[in-house]
Amino acid sequence: MDASKQGSQINRQTWRFTHDVRLQASAVAVGPKEGEGPLASLFDKVYDDLYCGQQTWEDAERQLMEDAVSAVLKKAGITGKDVDLILAGDLLNQNITTNFTAEKLAIPLLGMYGACSTSMLTLSTAAALVNAGYASRAIAACSSHNATAERQYRYPTEYGGQKPPSAQWTVTGAGAGLVAIGGSGPRITYATIGKVVDMGIKDPFDMGSAMAPAAVSTLQTHFKDTGRTPQSYDLIVTGDLASVGYPIVKELMRNDGYEMEPVYNDCGLMIFSPDQDVFAGGSGCASSAVVTYSYIMDQLQKGLLKKVLVCATGALLSPISYQQGNSIPCIAHAVALEGEV
Repeated sequence: MDASKQGSQINRQTWRFTHDVRLQASAVAVGPKEGEGPLASLFDKVYDDLYCGQQTWEDAERQLMEDAVSAVLKKAGITGKDVDLILAGDLLNQNITTNFTAEKLAIPLLGMYGACSTSMLTLSTAAALVNAGYASRAIAACSSHNATAERQYRYPTEYGGQKPPSAQWTVTGAGAGLVAIGGSGPRITYATIGKVVDMGIKDPFDMGSAMAPAAVSTLQTHFKDTGRTPQSYDLIVTGDLASVGYPIVKELMRNDGYEMEPVYNDCGLMIFSPDQDVFAGGSGCASSAVVTYSYIMDQLQKGLLKKVLVCATGALLSPISYQQGNSIPCIAHAVALEGEV
């Protein structure tokens, strides 16, 4: 390895955090369907309707992000004034959920967009800024909402458009994590930044097939750069490939010599029960955020998991791009979390 890359950048796409960067606290707020799933007991706030006590679905999504960030601050025993930056994103045009939430919280904002990969895009960047000393405390956050995403990317919910089995159910929720040096919580040790991968898929109702190759690209890069294998981890999760993309990743990885069993799972399959009507499974940037900042964080803190790799996947399409016949470019970002050995 080039001696000049023995610091925090170990290769072109992978960062190693040389300081004791930790996910000190995390919190999650979700909607009603998520609250009926298998992880419900781990959520900080569960609403019983999609409006979350607000007048519009867009306002409801802002409420979810505000709840998640406020819960993180409370858990950490600090206020917004103690946080240098919030790095956050959502799925709506111009990141409106993020912008309005950050305005209310009065925390300096770096708004970020990576579609459904935003959870690890924000967490990796927050860790990099804290590791480099540009922020003492940073919050990474993201949100999605089933009804707001349907209205923007597909059809208004009131339209009642039919969907094929390959479609996914956008998770209504928000997750947030506090990143800082030292203290308690799992260490953030590596981040692998993905490249855009476009396999020519044009069906906006088949996100799993479109995003799977991007996940494979990032996972393979992570293993090559770090010298690790899938078996180096107790758990590896992708963001929201669900029942369509999940087996594709396993097959493509196996073809290249990486056996993902039995450590691999997908957040889009974990957040809902098999008997819930969610088509192929969960999607949206809240899919990976909700699972990471509740279940995975809980398992790491209890010592039930030691090393976890979260590879959040995102489809970088817009309504205009696919209506004009363009294919769907995708990306995936991975972050390694490690509990106390």
